[in-house]
Amino acid sequence: MKNDKIFVTQPVLPDLNDFIPYLETIWNKKVLTNGGPYHQQLEAELCDFLGVNYISLFSNATIALVTALQALEIEGEVITTPYSFVATAHSILWNRLTPVFVDIDEKTYNIDPLKIEAAINTNTRAIMPVHCYGNPCDYHEIAKIAKKHDLKVIYDAAHAFAIADKAGSILNHGDLSVLSFHATKVFNTFEGGAIICKTPEMKKRIDQLKNFGFVDELTVVAPGINGKMSELNAAFGLLQLKGIGGAIAGRKKVHDKYRQLLKGIKGVEVKDFGEEVHQNYSYFPVIISDNFHMSRDELYEHLKSHDVYARRYFYPLITDFPMYKDLPSSNDSNLPVAKKIASQVICLPIYPALSIDDIEKIVKLFRG
Repeated sequence: MKNDKIFVTQPVLPDLNDFIPYLETIWNKKVLTNGGPYHQQLEAELCDFLGVNYISLFSNATIALVTALQALEIEGEVITTPYSFVATAHSILWNRLTPVFVDIDEKTYNIDPLKIEAAINTNTRAIMPVHCYGNPCDYHEIAKIAKKHDLKVIYDAAHAFAIADKAGSILNHGDLSVLSFHATKVFNTFEGGAIICKTPEMKKRIDQLKNFGFVDELTVVAPGINGKMSELNAAFGLLQLKGIGGAIAGRKKVHDKYRQLLKGIKGVEVKDFGEEVHQNYSYFPVIISDNFHMSRDELYEHLKSHDVYARRYFYPLITDFPMYKDLPSSNDSNLPVAKKIASQVICLPIYPALSIDDIEKIVKLFRG
């Protein structure tokens, strides 16, 4: 048995020798950023791989979320979920907008469409749902609500790389979708992100906004930001894309082994997001209920004491942080399901290099 620490995830890295030719090309061309050849190539290959019309690469997903709100000229209030990484809500505050939190669905952990409409008022301009753990939101119902109230929809799809259902890529829903290519994600470019859109006009606007608002050498049309992805990150992404099928298959093996070994342990619930969804196996969340022999937090500490570093995604809720807790929609009484799930969830380590021995060690720790 290895004595190495087991973290919640570990990036899949290609052979370093395979990356060197990309570096040599960058060194020879001396183009490091500003939409260079690797940047353009990665955009084209990702569109093809993901089944989307247009994609704009970014330095990271947080800047992409901030820019997505700018691109749609959102003002006022944005309805979103408290059960997510804090960057979801931070992007709203950075645009000087007001986040309005609604509860999640207990079966999916996604924003509950039945709660959205009650939160809409004359100041509401957009909805920002999250495909939590890559589990698709109820995009049909969200689209109906948005159309009825003339709202924009920006999906935080940070977890949703290559996720598809019977209708195709879930990245094609809403007005915009935002991906994360952070090092912890299934597909990574060290750091990075992207906005998916549907028209060349919107892509042009997004590309201008991520480059300070420049149209040409002399013309600036918007107060943009520097959100461009470098050639180094784009080159790494091209290499990563070559091995993404194997990486996802490796995660599935770990996922399936967990499901096999955890089955029947009292007080442990493994969520099933449905066979109709093509998953990427980016997370392995389990719910620790009251009839388990220790609390969720006791299990978390027990695992950590044996060098297993699981994570309580997402605890605390966004609404528990000081910049959000005083908002009326952050009241615990408004978010009973999110509060409950946040107190019970634990995400187990999952990555292709995780061995069967390590998986068995982790599950054995559940038993005492």
